[in-house]
Amino acid sequence: MKLYSALFILSLIWGMSFFFIKVLLDVFDPWQIVFIRCVLGILTIIPLFLLTKQKINWRALPVKALVIVGLLNAGIPWGLIAWSETFLDSGYTAILNATTPIWTAMMGVVFFSVKMQWKQRVGVMIGFVGIIFLMDADAPGLTQNQLLVGILLMLTATCCYGYSSQYAKKHLQGTTVWITASATLLVGSVLSAIMMSFSGGWNVTGNTADSKVILFLIGLGVFGSGLAYLLYYYMISAGSAEFATLVTYLVPVSAVIWGSVLLNEKIPPIAFLGLLLIFFGVYLTGRKNIHHRFKSNKTAQPKHSV
Repeated sequence: MKLYSALFILSLIWGMSFFFIKVLLDVFDPWQIVFIRCVLGILTIIPLFLLTKQKINWRALPVKALVIVGLLNAGIPWGLIAWSETFLDSGYTAILNATTPIWTAMMGVVFFSVKMQWKQRVGVMIGFVGIIFLMDADAPGLTQNQLLVGILLMLTATCCYGYSSQYAKKHLQGTTVWITASATLLVGSVLSAIMMSFSGGWNVTGNTADSKVILFLIGLGVFGSGLAYLLYYYMISAGSAEFATLVTYLVPVSAVIWGSVLLNEKIPPIAFLGLLLIFFGVYLTGRKNIHHRFKSNKTAQPKHSV
């Protein structure tokens, strides 16, 4: 019961993260949002890290691998997701985020010598058909070029997630989830700070002291980046990596509901058809023999974090 409660709560948190980003874009630019959520995530995790008296073997830390995972699992994709939401509705971006397991499978085949069974190959093809449906959808207020740019930004972000998942599985097997999560957020904060210097620094377009803005920042940083990681890793340790990835199916539904209720967003019917195809593709892509799945419950990365 606790596992399913954690799964449900995590889907609500990550689903609402897309809403938080969309609203915060009225005040901050994409890289400012990434910087704030990374810093708040770190400030959430570190006290818990200290309270649990975790020990660090500094000499044995795989620094290079942690930096690469941090760049590809937080810094770069979070910036791309926020940028894509300058074009797309929050629910639409969440639907595209659901392609992450498909890209994870593809990255495994292309870069990590992972073999796919025929069901997985069919799943990848069905997932790409779903993406084509999304590209053909009408987006009110957007030109076709703007729609395509937003979609490509999101797909690039999910490709980053896919590669980082495979890379982490290969190179971070002996690293604790606390170290991985903290390092990921630290690297993301450094990258976003650098990118901010090229995008206007700390110039904002709204009132940062507004109570709603502060609330949304806390929601995105503390809950969507800090506590969400811990929930995800709890599901891995208490359940399995396969159980934790079920959130992939729930986050888009949650995000579409939040966007519809709170932002009055309307997703075209063809986009829902694309979502169903992507879900079916993800389901088939995940259908593999147990010995090919994650071998460690403690090092899997959040394949779909936002």
